[in-house]
Formats: sequence, C-alpha cells, structure tokens
Amino acid sequence: MKLDQGTCQNFEQALSLEWLETNGRGGFASGTVAGPNTRRYHALLLVARNPPVDRVVLVNHLEEQFLIGKETHALSTNCYPGAVHPGGYRRCIGFSLAPWPTWTYDVGAGQIVREIFCPHGRDLVVVRWQLVGAHGCTAALMVRPMLSGRDYHSTHHENQSLWPGVCGTNPILWQPYDGVPAIRAFFSGTYCHAPAWHRRVQLPIEQERGLDGEEDWWSPGEFTMELMPGHPVGLVLTTELLEAVEPETLMHEERRRRRQRAETMQDHDPLTRALWTAADAFLSDRGRQKTVIAGYPWFTDWGRDTFISLPGLCLVTRRYDVARQIITAFAAHISQGMIPNRFPDVGETPEYNTIDASLWFVHAVGRYLDATTDHATARDVVWPAVRAILDGYRQGTRYNIRMDEDGLITGGAPTVQLTWMDAKVGDWVVTPRCGKPVEIQALWVRALMVGKELAEKFGDTLFAKRCDEDRIKAIKSFRARFWYEPGGYLYDVVDGEGGDDASLRPNQIYAVCLPGELLETKQAKRVVEVVQEHLLTPVGLRTLAPSDPRYCARYEGTVHSRDGAYHQGTVWPFLLGVFITAWVRVQGGTPEARQQARGLLSGLEQHLNEAGLGQVSETFDADSPHLPRGCFAQAWSVAEPLRALIEDLTVSQSGGELPAHGERVLNK
Repeated sequence: MKLDQGTCQNFEQALSLEWLETNGRGGFASGTVAGPNTRRYHALLLVARNPPVDRVVLVNHLEEQFLIGKETHALSTNCYPGAVHPGGYRRCIGFSLAPWPTWTYDVGAGQIVREIFCPHGRDLVVVRWQLVGAHGCTAALMVRPMLSGRDYHSTHHENQSLWPGVCGTNPILWQPYDGVPAIRAFFSGTYCHAPAWHRRVQLPIEQERGLDGEEDWWSPGEFTMELMPGHPVGLVLTTELLEAVEPETLMHEERRRRRQRAETMQDHDPLTRALWTAADAFLSDRGRQKTVIAGYPWFTDWGRDTFISLPGLCLVTRRYDVARQIITAFAAHISQGMIPNRFPDVGETPEYNTIDASLWFVHAVGRYLDATTDHATARDVVWPAVRAILDGYRQGTRYNIRMDEDGLITGGAPTVQLTWMDAKVGDWVVTPRCGKPVEIQALWVRALMVGKELAEKFGDTLFAKRCDEDRIKAIKSFRARFWYEPGGYLYDVVDGEGGDDASLRPNQIYAVCLPGELLETKQAKRVVEVVQEHLLTPVGLRTLAPSDPRYCARYEGTVHSRDGAYHQGTVWPFLLGVFITAWVRVQGGTPEARQQARGLLSGLEQHLNEAGLGQVSETFDADSPHLPRGCFAQAWSVAEPLRALIEDLTVSQSGGELPAHGERVLNK
C-alpha cells in the first residue's frame, strides 16, 4: 500500500489517513500520514503495563529537523490553534505501509527515508532515518521527543508535578512522574538536555467528538545525529530494562517475522491477503495466554468481540495455538454460566453484563474443535466450560438471563444493555432489547448443538439427551413466534417490555445460518432479500431500516448524539461476514453466487485506503457516502469479512468445501 506525493502533500487528506503499529502486548504506536496527532490515542511509545490493559502514553511525538549545508528542513508537523507548524508534510513525496510505516521526504540535495516499527512482543518502538543521495554534503538530524506520561484515555497539561531531570548517557532515562514507567532512549549521535513545554497542541478528532482536544507536551531535550548516505541512524524508545540495543538487528528480526507470517497465506485474492495481514494487529498477550483486542485506538479485550472474531482471526488463518490460548484464558473466568464481557483497563475484576458473549464462546469453541484434533483442550477446558454455560442459562443467571418455559432465552434488566447493541447514555439504554432477541435464540440453538456433541463425545448421554430436547423445543417455539408476516421477516425481539418488536434490524440474519434449521427455505430467502433491500450498503449492514422514524443517517457530534445513533442506522462492516454466509447459502453455494457475493466486499476493499490504512473501521455513516467512524481498526470488522472470504467464497486446498458457518461440530 503506497501513497504518492499528491496525497502526502494534500494536508486534509493525509491528516485523515492513519497508520498503526502494534506490539502484541496491548501497546501500539499510531498517527497520521501527515504527521500531526489528531487523537489523544496517537503516540509513538504507548505501552500496556498489565498486558493488554493499563495503557499509558509515554512519548507522544517527535519534532524533527534536517540540516544540510546551510539549509534547515522541517520533517514534522503539528496542529496548533489556527496554525499548522512547522509543515514538514510539504516535503513528503511518498508513504508506504509495507513492511511498516515509511515516509520519504525531499530535502533538496537528497531524500530522507523515515521508518517506524514495533517489534513483536516488546514494549519498544524503533524510529530509523536514512539519507539517500546528497553525496559529499554535511548533514545532521535534530530530534526532540515530546513526552506526557498519562493514561491513554486522558490528555496532558502543563503542571508543576513533572520531574524535569535525566539519568544516564546512552541510554538516556526520563521519568516525568512517579508511578509511570521510565523511558529509555537508545540513540545515535549526541543528546543535549534542554527541557521545554510545547503548549496547546490541537487534537482535531477529539474536538469533533466533543471531547477535550488540546494538550501540552513536555520535551526533555534534543538529539543530534549525523547523517551520511548508506549509514542509517536510529532512535529506540522503550520501557524495558536494557543495557544495549541494536536497531538494525531489531529491524531484520521483525522483517523476517512479518515475511514468514505473510508466507502462510495461500490465497491470491488481494482483499483476503490484506485482511490476513491486518488480523495480526488484534492478537495480544493476556498473562500467559492470548486474547483479542477489540479495536484500536481505545478498546481492550471484550468477550463478545473476541469470540465473534476468533474464527476469522485464528481458525481460517490456521493459528490454532493462539485460538486455544484465547479459549483457555476466558474459560478460566466463567462465573454463573457467563464469560466476561469486558476486562477493565485497570484492575482484574471482569464485568459480566452480556447475554450473548457466553453463547458466542460456545459457538467459537465448537468451530475450534471442528478445525482441530485437540482432544485434551476439549476434555479439560471446553467441555467443563460449555456445560457450565448451558447449565447457567437453564437455571438462570445475572440480569434475569434464563431459559423460559418455551425453551427460548430471555433476559433484561432496567438500565442494562445486554446485547451487542449496547449503547447507553447515563441511564438511557438506546436499544434495550429486553425479552427474547432474535440472534440470541439462534446462538442458543447453536450452543445446544455443541453441548450435545460434547456430551456424546465424553459419555454423558443424559446431558446430550437434554440438549437435544431443549434444541427441538427452542426451534419449535422460534418458528411459532418470530415470523413477522406483514413484513416478511423476523421480529427483532419477542416478549419484550413493549410486546413484540418488529423493528427491521440485521440481527435476524444469524437465524439463517448459525444453526441452519430455524427457518424454512422460503423464509430464509425472504429474510436475506429484505435485509439486502433495506440494510445492505457497500461497507456493511445498517442497524435499522431507513424508513424507521428513529433512523439516524450520521454518526457524529457529541457523545450523546453519537451513542444515540450507534445502533439506529449506523453501518457495521462486521455484519457483512454473516450476510455473505447467509446469501451464499440461500443461493445454493454455486460458483455464480460466490462471485456475486465477492462483489459485495468491493466497498471494504476501497476502504482499506481511506481511514486506518490497511484496516477496517468500526462503523460507517448509514447514508452515502458512508464516512468511516469510530475506531479506525476493529477486530470483527476485519475478522468476519476474512472468514467469509475464506469459508464461503473459496475452496480448500484439498479440493473440498470448508465448513460452513456454524455447521459440523466435533466431527474429528
């Protein structure tokens, strides 16, 4: 992925394009192609003190100037009130994302190539500069780091508590505040300690979101590095207790790791390859296990997001070892038949406030066991976890979540949002969906299928019989209750606080393909047709039909406005995955159907170049031109289209079909 000079020097366009480098530990570096930070989350050194949570911003930015002969050229750019300074973007003649963010600047007599990368598994970032051309010239690079030392959700302002001192020579050590990790800087050249505040740095995206969009940065001093053609110089910033580090060694090791990962891809579809590469960013350490970061720049790991994403991030990409660790990590926290919905940023007390995350867990582990021969994990981890979840839902658990007399799952409590449509402003739950949501029933029937297969595998015939009886009962009740004849689609919720809810939403699409037996063929086709007609866009599915009076065309403005629109029309790209699965299924899975379905992803393919480069955003506006919104890189936005591309639109290397979404459990 490359950007030309025209794009790089178009300030507004380059400012809207964001890059991301992750370290596999919850930390990351990110920013804009133009250079200025536009979010509080943009930073150069951002680490998770308790991976993947408790994140702190340590180094926000670098101010860079290049001296050649008697001329000085700025390479960096910032936004200040009413001004863009110093305007280094005007010298940028190219940007590339591979193998990591790389800028090329024209400095008259030559060019400077600037690279940023985060080595995997390290709390460390490397910035590397190389002079190309300019033979025989005297050249130097002056770099001034900008520090804060704050929680990544906050902003930083000038204060008297900051300690302005410095320790060491190379590495230099700074620790502006007690309780914040010390920053070690390994560098080429010399360092001059000259503390200064840079005030009123503007963060335009935060201002658009109605949040504090201004902060002050503290700079401890300045590095001066001699530049000669063919002799790169580097700056390594880290919280690790290192005595020495070699940037070139780090570069070669990380380049080799990324090349080896790319070689595991066996698909030549360009979108598949792009999403396969993007998927790596979301896999992170959690203690000795692994987890899924729900989205960048502000989410950590969420149970629902993790297990919706797991098939796309880990199973179709054959990262079975990572999938096993993720399953094991969450299984250890099951409580009252529920997996955590969220691990807080600070502290280890999980939050259990979702009706669907545990069912998505069961679905994902069923898919995992279908893809592997991991009998030990099935016996020691999965079977006890699945049994605990099914028993918890049957007996009743938090927030009135329970299996009702009709075999369907009901749940809900005042001021609590339990489904994935979970926006809440104060005590206002925007889409409460209390009662029996449609996708929960599909997940429940699917979970009972997995439970039955596991029980049979491990010799518990009574439990298997109970699962089968509950499944048959739930299907019968679903067919009797959920068909909304006037619209020719499914109710979104039945037995809710206001009765049955016929809002036209995308949740019903899961009933077409998760268990694959809830609807008659004609009904399944009709559901797909209605969703396609009213909810499908080039980048995902709308969350509410445009004809609904509550429909919101734009996701913008204050927190209240944005949360009010979050699931009231706003487009979610992750839903394209299940829609394609359903669409291919009702079309009979023919080659023509697969080809047509591939065309439904063309909008996302174009999107890879317009916001978070190489990534898929969290949401889009409901109306054209469907501007990207929310997180600029979202796990399930990548995972579900990737899963559909590989499972539903391709054929396995052995020549057989890959398992369909939710079909075949534990056939090993």
